[in-house]
Amino acid sequence: MAFKRFQDFLSNLVSRQRRFFDGSEEETVDGLLVKLMGTVGEVSGIVTARQLLDQYSVMSPDEKLNFFKYLEKDFNADRDMIRQAFKRYDEDPSSANLNQLSKMSEPRRQELLRRLNSTPDAAHDLVEMRTDLLRFLAADEKLKSVDEDFIRLFTSWFGRGFLVLQTIDWSTSAAILERIIKYEAVHEIKDWDDLRSRIDPPNRRCFAFFHPALRDEPLIFVEVALSVQVPSSIDSILGDESSNKEVDLEYTTATFYGISNCQPGLKNISFGNFLIKQVVQELQMEYPSIKTFVTLSPIPGFHKWLGSVKVEELAGLDLLKTELNKVRKSEDELESNRELIKKAACNYLIQLKKGKYPLDPVARFHLGNGASIYQLNVGADMSDKGLYQSWGTMVNYLYDLKDIEENHEAYAIEGEVKFNDKLRPLIVKD
Repeated sequence: MAFKRFQDFLSNLVSRQRRFFDGSEEETVDGLLVKLMGTVGEVSGIVTARQLLDQYSVMSPDEKLNFFKYLEKDFNADRDMIRQAFKRYDEDPSSANLNQLSKMSEPRRQELLRRLNSTPDAAHDLVEMRTDLLRFLAADEKLKSVDEDFIRLFTSWFGRGFLVLQTIDWSTSAAILERIIKYEAVHEIKDWDDLRSRIDPPNRRCFAFFHPALRDEPLIFVEVALSVQVPSSIDSILGDESSNKEVDLEYTTATFYGISNCQPGLKNISFGNFLIKQVVQELQMEYPSIKTFVTLSPIPGFHKWLGSVKVEELAGLDLLKTELNKVRKSEDELESNRELIKKAACNYLIQLKKGKYPLDPVARFHLGNGASIYQLNVGADMSDKGLYQSWGTMVNYLYDLKDIEENHEAYAIEGEVKFNDKLRPLIVKD
């Protein structure tokens, strides 16, 4: 609340100061950049930052691309200043000289972004700015250095200490609920009735992280189903009657069945790990009977792997792919080939790597958080999306609280994938 009052004060201040510019010739972006990076007073700097962000918002895509190219080319660190600072440090490697070298090595872009962030509602504008930047990276690799500056600052600005966990329920503001519908990325929310069935019943929960600088904008949210057993299909959670079952029971299991990042401009800024751990704490306080925490997750890279022509290191994996590609994605054929699909999915998750980590992006997320592969469920998602990306198969990742830290360390250091021993017979060997 105090932050909001301060933001409102700054907004009123900017509005009053901008009246002085009414009727005057609009300044160019180049001129505003020079002005903002110059020796301006605090108030005029805040006003200039708002003018610059407003002008950026109405640029064409080509103008935005040129803006980022300009930042990459002309907002680097000063080479001569770096040389001088390094010379001093080389002659005297003191902490003071090291700090000065670090300061001189910082690109001017970072200071520009900090100054832009001084004006009200700038965080939202800068997140949108990075969303634009991400679209341009494929066309111009040099812009990656600009993106790295955004990541470095966003990691600090959106650190765990600034995040606020909120429970999303039917009493939450309509503005936030609309965003939950919009941002759901795993299982589409069809309408308001569908949303209500996910957040209103006693055996359903939804939690989201917010940041004070982004009003009514969730950063990430997770949908949770409470039950007395580990679910093996998404229909058991989202089916028409599912939310009316197992109500007012002594729940033993919490299932995270949908985790959605809401802000494309905060890509690679990690929130999910913190979110899951805090939600586990919240649920444990409310329901001490819950001892099992699992996910019901898609396998989004499974279809792509099956369709690839890359020769695998193990001949058995190529044979698996060949056999499974003969199967049609009909309910009858999937049912009659359950063991083949389960075996292929198991090996894909455990043995296929990108570097030393799993090929599948969802697997990397959960295993990196300390989870293990608990159970594979063929026919768990028979929607068009589920059939396309995962051959209808879903996986339960288990968050065993006593093993999370050990699993995380083994994964981070060695890329080791922890999994239920019951899956071991499915592993293809040399």
